[in-house]
Amino acid sequence: CGLGYAFVNLVDGARSREVSAALDGFSSWAVRSNKVCQVTLSEREQGLKALVRRFRNSSIMHVEVPDEFKPCLFSSGRRVPFPPPRKQLRRPSEQL
Repeated sequence: CGLGYAFVNLVDGARSREVSAALDGFSSWAVRSNKVCQVTLSEREQGLKALVRRFRNSSIMHVEVPDEFKPCLFSSGRRVPFPPPRKQLRRPSEQL
């Protein structure tokens, strides 16, 4: 099984320690897994705009990629549409 990851962008950066403490070490997954969540700060991108810029034109957003592999945006606890790509997307490799 591959390594999963998530980017969590907080509206209130002052809560980052609280969120990190809640997620770091989490292992009570809904499916059987030995994986343990490890929280680290991104050295590459910080902020929602940077993350959208990174993924909106990525091959991971291609129509052939199943939705469960694509990044998600949430606002007030509800999923909202991801901004559309600004260029034609390349087909993803067969690694999925």
